[in-house]
Amino acid sequence: MTKVQNSPATEPEDAKKTPPMWGTTLRALRHRNFQLFFSGQLISLIGTWMQSMAQAWLVYRLTGSALLLGAVGFCSQIPVLLIAPIGGTTADRVHRQRLVIATQAASMMLAAVLAGLTLSGRVAVWHIFVLAAMLGVVNAFDIPGRQSFLIDMVGREDLMNAIALNSSMFNGARVVGPAVAGILVAKIGEGWCFAVNSVSYIAVIAGLLMMNVHCPRRSSSSSPLADIVEGFRWAYGVKVIRALLLLIGLVSLVGMPYSVLMPVFADKILHGGARGLGILMGATGVGALFGALTLAAKTGVTGLGRLAEWSCAGFGIGLILFSSSRWFWLSAVFLLPIGYAVMLQMACTNTLIQTMVPDQLRGRIMALYSMMVMGMAPFGALFGGVLAERMGAPLTVAVGGVACVLGAIWFGRELPELRIEARRLIVEQGMAGGEPEQELNAQPVEE
Repeated sequence: MTKVQNSPATEPEDAKKTPPMWGTTLRALRHRNFQLFFSGQLISLIGTWMQSMAQAWLVYRLTGSALLLGAVGFCSQIPVLLIAPIGGTTADRVHRQRLVIATQAASMMLAAVLAGLTLSGRVAVWHIFVLAAMLGVVNAFDIPGRQSFLIDMVGREDLMNAIALNSSMFNGARVVGPAVAGILVAKIGEGWCFAVNSVSYIAVIAGLLMMNVHCPRRSSSSSPLADIVEGFRWAYGVKVIRALLLLIGLVSLVGMPYSVLMPVFADKILHGGARGLGILMGATGVGALFGALTLAAKTGVTGLGRLAEWSCAGFGIGLILFSSSRWFWLSAVFLLPIGYAVMLQMACTNTLIQTMVPDQLRGRIMALYSMMVMGMAPFGALFGGVLAERMGAPLTVAVGGVACVLGAIWFGRELPELRIEARRLIVEQGMAGGEPEQELNAQPVEE
């Protein structure tokens, strides 16, 4: 037995049991399809964040109104709430790779139109509203399609890691994009940021076209409306899914408006201008990047429920501290844990839902997740803008922080009961995130 254990033939098996940290963190990148997706999306998302920051500054420069900042956010995200169920049903019925290619191409064209209007000097606020709403319609199909496409690229075994790396990529771009946009806006104007974003979509579309991926389509004899109702019923009837969606919806509604009000903080409160806005948004992205990498380093789902609770509470406390600061660099420091906590909660919630949902419902349930993350945000953006006009941006952000802390306390009290249902669902789907099934049966899984 001793010779067998020390023989070279057994060394690869031992190495698999204790893989190096970076091998664990980046394991989804062993799939060629995900490599293509990751590299293309990284380039495209840098452009997306450049446009997000430049668009917010353009609206603020043209109007000087916190209310209109919130209104643009409302127009860009309300279509997700209204149309995402249709997008989720579409993702369950059609070839997901082709769906994502179509949505990325549509986003590229919308960015090009905004760039043309801005660079020609003809842009008006109503143009921004219309284009933001059209992009929201595209996102209503893109988000559930892209999220449910992950399992087609990496399979069940590496799904959790792919979700975390996808979030890491999103927030890595969030660090670079606003910082570059802040410099470009200050030097040559917002229009070039929109132009760069339009061109950046070529990378992700090229990567998608180069993939060789099997996307199974679900045959359904029922109508699309019946499929939508089925998704809603399943999510409502599963208490752990319902609780996770409610908590992330609360954060989107009352906590996330801080990002919409960031131009107000950068200009009137912290006196940083467009460059300062880029730094503040970049600081949030740095924290969020580390939050996503924290999840990527995990190899199992145990403890994710408690992590979601703590991250929600930490996000709320961070918002309260940020709202009380009047020093630019201190505010930037507070944004690091804010970005870390909110991204960790979102990534934990996404992972847990995807590990519990049946394959035939994946697109529709991810549409509900999209509705909570982005669909609730427009109401938060609009209400945040209204409240900021009446009682100031700092108090508005502080109130949202208090509400997030209260939501975390509620979720923590429900957690012991939710844990039992989560364990059953995860074992049923056979998606323990690398943990043996017998281990899941032996110890509680915190959803």
